[in-house]
Amino acid sequence: MASIKKSTLDFLKDISKNNHKEWFDENKSLYLAAKLNMEEFMQEALTGLSSSDTLTGFKVYRIYRDVRFSKDKTPYKTYLHAYLERQGAERRGGYWVGIEPGNTQIGGGFYGPEKDDLMRLRKEFEADGSSLKKILNDPLFKSTYNELRGERLKTAPKGFDKEHEHIDLLRMKQFYAMKSFTDKEVLSPDFVSDVVKTHEALRPFFDYMSDVLTTDSNGRSLL
Repeated sequence: MASIKKSTLDFLKDISKNNHKEWFDENKSLYLAAKLNMEEFMQEALTGLSSSDTLTGFKVYRIYRDVRFSKDKTPYKTYLHAYLERQGAERRGGYWVGIEPGNTQIGGGFYGPEKDDLMRLRKEFEADGSSLKKILNDPLFKSTYNELRGERLKTAPKGFDKEHEHIDLLRMKQFYAMKSFTDKEVLSPDFVSDVVKTHEALRPFFDYMSDVLTTDSNGRSLL
């Protein structure tokens, strides 16, 4: 069973202290080994999660930062992150794995909903926010993630009642959940199983969001 190696965390710790091209070029073999370790780990996670969901595959993102519009000009990320994509237009949402010493995050959701999708969700919450809240208050979701995260408006979106009983949902611009893991947990041989279980706890949330985003307000399929 694939696992995250100590050498991978060590590389990430080192690059956080030596975030410049000269060090990276001299130690690129360490990066390539860490990237391969991440890819092997993600393949294992894909296999495990595929028993309960239909996925297209995974993507391990590049370590190179886009610094064009950032004040922070350090060229490299200090974490390795990957994305597991669900297959088909009827399956919305995606799973995230972010490996970073002292700050590993596992979860997923909707980070940048399109304007029309966001309006569709808000109309659904306006009509019935209790269905989603029931999912978010389920013991498995609560024990795994505690809460739904994401950027929020300071007040009600235009056209919605600021006194609405589900104003907390109406104000949301992003919808995702994350669980943190310690370095000790990340290095455990059981970590890939923990990742799969953590992601599986998102399924009721994903199924709800998929149902809303693939139907109109009358429940007719848009596909």
